[in-house]
Amino acid sequence: MKPVTLAALLMLAGAPALAQTAPATPASPEVPAVTKTNTTTAPNASDLLFEQPQMKNVPPGTSLTYTYLRRSGISKGPFGPPLDDTIKLGIEPGNAAENRNIRVQMFSGANRFPAGPFEDMPGNPVMTLFLEHHLMDLARVLMANPRYIKNAIRKGLRDNATVTPTQVDYKGRKVDAWRITTQPFVGDKMKERMRGFENLTYTFVTSDAVPGELVSIEASSKNAEGGELLQENLTYDQNAG
Repeated sequence: MKPVTLAALLMLAGAPALAQTAPATPASPEVPAVTKTNTTTAPNASDLLFEQPQMKNVPPGTSLTYTYLRRSGISKGPFGPPLDDTIKLGIEPGNAAENRNIRVQMFSGANRFPAGPFEDMPGNPVMTLFLEHHLMDLARVLMANPRYIKNAIRKGLRDNATVTPTQVDYKGRKVDAWRITTQPFVGDKMKERMRGFENLTYTFVTSDAVPGELVSIEASSKNAEGGELLQENLTYDQNAG
């Protein structure tokens, strides 16, 4: 099967203070600093995922490791056996200060999947690598047009995603992050052909305090009885070298 490219996904493009009327009172205890998680208007999901220079905080000469898990409870295993592996990115300087040249090791041994290298990249390519691999498998299992699925995911991120502030643990401390969630096939005119996958939910977590900014991706779907149709996760491994 010819690999499906997701290059098109990369094209997605308070009340006033009261006047003081009473005499000054003794200084109150210091108020904690206000953070972006409770003050900043949520950004657009596709801009946040695909238009940011995510690699600017990754020093050349280092590497990023992501754990990957895919499993499914569908009988006869159309997704194949569970896959528990890693994706590793080797980072070198690009032509611009915020850009990087990136070598990819996508999975290992018999699971090895050809990917990259990427030259002079401002964004984190692991986002597209995950989505490309996911789209190929989903289109094969559903016997669907991959372009249709790709466009639905793109539209869901552009027009129907929920972006909420959150915090994640990084190196023993809490850091600010964004959680992006979308269900691109709910209400789709072709949902009767989705074989139960119309509730497929995509959840992304990003933080500019984490190298490469991508914290995790999840694609998940369950049937009406709670059975697992698909569970697919990518997670930044902050303890890997």
